[in-house]
Amino acid sequence: MISFRNILKPNASKNTALKASISKVIGYTPKNLNYYTKAFTHGSTNQKDSFGNSISYERLEYVGDAILSAVIAHFLFEKVLEADEGYLTKMRSKIVSREHLNEIGKELKLSSFLHTKIPITQFGDNIHGNLLEALIGAVFLDKGYAASEKFIYKRVITPHVDIDHLEGKVISYKSLIIEWCQKEKKHFNFESLTDAGQDIIKHFSVKLIIDEKTIAKARATSKKKAEEKVSKRAYFALQGKIDKSS
Repeated sequence: MISFRNILKPNASKNTALKASISKVIGYTPKNLNYYTKAFTHGSTNQKDSFGNSISYERLEYVGDAILSAVIAHFLFEKVLEADEGYLTKMRSKIVSREHLNEIGKELKLSSFLHTKIPITQFGDNIHGNLLEALIGAVFLDKGYAASEKFIYKRVITPHVDIDHLEGKVISYKSLIIEWCQKEKKHFNFESLTDAGQDIIKHFSVKLIIDEKTIAKARATSKKKAEEKVSKRAYFALQGKIDKSS
């Protein structure tokens, strides 16, 4: 298998190899290869476009996020006819949640395509979902809305969206833990710790204390992610008590 990481280097092989690799993922031959090159380029490469602007997948990620949200909203509107706005919003949030998109990005092995000077092992799980959104953005700019909708159905909706299953899926473990603590009148605190790791990308460490007892610890590439991660660990540690009170 040809790796995008090698193809994207300035002195790497021909564009035909890149087109072939991308075609396997998106299901058609790219029209403007430049969009897909950007979709898998990390800012650490310090590449610039002809105007001197930094090249990174993040701008395409922004576009892809908007297109994905619109396609999922339309899908739910047509699929669940009896649902009100609140239900539709909640279900869309579950489908486009970072955890869900990360799973899909991992399945497509998108991180193996990334051109970066930072080791892939130093990235958090969110890189998988971020690249998926960047790829959707590239498809939209290259082929338009209809093509991006088709891609989203092929790679996201058809294989991964099960309404019945998603109805019981937790969006935010942190919110769940906070709601439970408030309901049970328990004192809780997310305490930040000094992270002594040697990772190139900065990490944040957090521990969750409930009623003066440390329930779980976690670290991630942002404080928000670390708090969500530690909340998930706490949920499974306290699942019996939480489910019983719900």
